[in-house]
Amino acid sequence: RKGSKLKRRDIREAAQSRERRSGNDLIAARLWGAGSAGTWRRYLLRTASRGLFSGLRLVRGRLVLCLAFHDVCPQAPTHFLVIPKKPITQISVAEDDDENLLGHLMIVGKKCAADLGLKKGYRMVINEGADGGQSVYHIHLHVLGGRQMKWPPG
Repeated sequence: RKGSKLKRRDIREAAQSRERRSGNDLIAARLWGAGSAGTWRRYLLRTASRGLFSGLRLVRGRLVLCLAFHDVCPQAPTHFLVIPKKPITQISVAEDDDENLLGHLMIVGKKCAADLGLKKGYRMVINEGADGGQSVYHIHLHVLGGRQMKWPPG
């Protein structure tokens, strides 16, 4: 690899290697191509050796505008992410024409929550910037449920 830039072939090879061991080829195939300036791609390659795909289950298949999958470090009994395929680093840089896409993330989150039986409620969160707890700079909606959420959070 030259510098910090990862080539698509490297990502595909890492995903294929991981899927052979874990059997989660569906997730690998859908995730390696999503990302803002390679953010998700780098995350996938960096975490492949730690078993990213082995602990992940697909919540909902590929959607036209976004993907949904379980979080690798759940903070609630049910914790999944909904990510847009469009590269948007954070909510503060989203354009006015991203309004429908951002609303779509919430609708997909609602449908996935229903699929997972979160009938008593759930929380949707988008972290913004370092002080907001953002660690991956590609917008992603956290959906947490399966227990009573506390307020205030954090």
